[in-house]
Amino acid sequence: MTTYRIKEIWRYPVKSMQGEMLNRCELTSGGVPLDRGRAVRDEKTQTIRGAKWIAGLMLCSARYIEGTDAGLVPHVEITLPDGGRVRSDDPDGNDRLSRALDHSVILWPLRPMDDDDHYRIKGLMTGSMDEEMSAMFALSLIPGQPIPDLSKIPPALLAEVSQFASPRGTYFDLYPVHVLTGASLRHIQSLAPESVIDVRRFRPNFLVDDDSDDAALVETAWLDRDAKIGGAKLHIDIKAMRCIMTTREQPGLPRDGAVMRAMMRQTEQCLGVYANVVQGGAVTVGDDFRLG
Repeated sequence: MTTYRIKEIWRYPVKSMQGEMLNRCELTSGGVPLDRGRAVRDEKTQTIRGAKWIAGLMLCSARYIEGTDAGLVPHVEITLPDGGRVRSDDPDGNDRLSRALDHSVILWPLRPMDDDDHYRIKGLMTGSMDEEMSAMFALSLIPGQPIPDLSKIPPALLAEVSQFASPRGTYFDLYPVHVLTGASLRHIQSLAPESVIDVRRFRPNFLVDDDSDDAALVETAWLDRDAKIGGAKLHIDIKAMRCIMTTREQPGLPRDGAVMRAMMRQTEQCLGVYANVVQGGAVTVGDDFRLG
């Protein structure tokens, strides 16, 4: 059986902003500690939103400030698109962030799971839920394209994210862990040869690879299996459905719809896999990743 190795570990202090590469983490049932510890709330709809709706978030980066305490997570320092910096504990921080994004927002830390009002979807960015889904999955890129198959999402989880902007107690889209292989990145590059394919477009927690030059969607064979990852264990649940965020401009990466069109035509609009943590433990860059 092929043994993969952990090539990169990522966490994202603020949902939809640039992430941090780690050398090591202590994986828990909640995923990589402090991953998506903060998110912005759109003040018009009073709903937590990411770069599906506020594209400028992906031009910002964030890092945790060691030794600070803001409840469930530390404070963060955000680097704005113009190079300016703002901290989450700055009195004018939300105003500066709103101006940089050209969007009225408030930066929120994680709230307890029982704070239903905080996580609830209170308003739409478009006129209807159908328009919302169409915009989220960039269906305008290929007219007539259906949304990805949502039937693989467990019914309870699908019901949760139909009412709330994220599973309560988190700012994840669906699952606490996202795994992507180098083989899948190479496959997408072959489908969109003119595009700049970079792991940052796909925002995994773990990039894993072997010693081959394979270019294939190898993760599709992993569904409903366990995987040993360093000292921890995952259960691979579903393919990771891709949205308009893969097309967004990022530092050093141009806006590019070709990547999304390639996935629509060739990969069922999925890339990588989502997983739950079965057993926590330490994971270090260079550790083995092995299917059980």
